[in-house]
Amino acid sequence: MSYIAMNRFKIRPGREADFETIWKDRESRLNEMQGFREFRLLKGPQNEEYTLYSSHVIWDSRADFEAWTKSEQFRAAHRNAGKREGESPILGAPQFEGFETVLQQK
Repeated sequence: MSYIAMNRFKIRPGREADFETIWKDRESRLNEMQGFREFRLLKGPQNEEYTLYSSHVIWDSRADFEAWTKSEQFRAAHRNAGKREGESPILGAPQFEGFETVLQQK
């Protein structure tokens, strides 16, 4: 079954559009990788401190995801992470969560 890799991001209030633009403008290169199925950027709840976002990538397997993390495509896609001018829209480091699918219904 599939593997889902997620990163949670806490975004400064008022900087949501900046964060979304970073994702829209980047060269992801995911589609070059074996086992890549789907990417989504999810916008979640908002409070006074931050807006929660999650990047959500579906892979055929954990091995396919791990191959991505060791690839030149991964290095290229993350080359400029954190090198933006001014204060980052992201509060702290992203929180990674990986899940293996145990049940799927369509």
